[in-house]
Amino acid sequence: MKPPKFDYIQPATIEEAIEALAAADGGGKVIAGGQSLMPMMNFRLLSPTILVDINRIEALSKFEEREDGLVVGALTRHRVMETSEVVKRRFPVINAAMAHVAHLAIRNRGTIGGSITHADGAAELPMMMMLLETRITMASPRGIRTVDAEQFFVGALTSAVEDDELVTEIFIPDLAEGHGWAFEEVARRSGDFALAAVAIIMVVEDGKVAEARVGVMGVGETPMRLFDVETVLWGEALSDDLVDAAVAAAREAVSPMTDLHASGEYRRHLLGVLVKRALHAAWKRANGEQVRQLLPGESVHEH
Repeated sequence: MKPPKFDYIQPATIEEAIEALAAADGGGKVIAGGQSLMPMMNFRLLSPTILVDINRIEALSKFEEREDGLVVGALTRHRVMETSEVVKRRFPVINAAMAHVAHLAIRNRGTIGGSITHADGAAELPMMMMLLETRITMASPRGIRTVDAEQFFVGALTSAVEDDELVTEIFIPDLAEGHGWAFEEVARRSGDFALAAVAIIMVVEDGKVAEARVGVMGVGETPMRLFDVETVLWGEALSDDLVDAAVAAAREAVSPMTDLHASGEYRRHLLGVLVKRALHAAWKRANGEQVRQLLPGESVHEH
């Protein structure tokens, strides 16, 4: 199908972009990579009156390493996050997740700002935002505001971005030195949306879990932090009983939907399998052990 008729503007500054969005009175859409927007327009799921192309706005391509974290401009392409040595060193869990984001052609064009604003509950970057407790900055005619990722994802394909707002940058706070991490995802084919995925950050002190973060996707309308699972883990040494308790808590915390790809019950079962696998990997890494990260489409039984 073809998209409906629309106007097009290519502003050179953030101010020009938000002015155009405000003038559209709810009818404007931001386009950068267009990897989600254009298919939705072609299927007439969206009918914007104007597209605001932000690709010329240099200020949105910021990629700045700071002592306390990383500032990533909204125009940063997925491929940059996938190949960045800074990300590999400071946020290896992001590096592991990026290989699962769609296909290379899409990663070359898709942007971080576009992905998180699209707010797909089965997409990797929104889950990373929740897991890493990022702060997301937006600009509008009313000024600048910053929200925590926990408040940013409000529903299925719905973020906290208002019609006249533009996501400008994301701040990823630094993680504890020596933290363990894990990322596990299952999709029907490499590049497909996840049936379920789990990401974990873990800090171990004196043989016990001093910090745990558990993020999941594909099992709800939005990406989720499983705080009940984190509570189970804190202050404990990893054991078979602890893992079983965490798996049970994870399955209890979600209400996955049934669709053409998998039943809700299968997704819940799969989530437990991935939580178990991820817990062991994160624990080992937090204790200084090397763990090989599986590539997309690679079976754990192959190694």
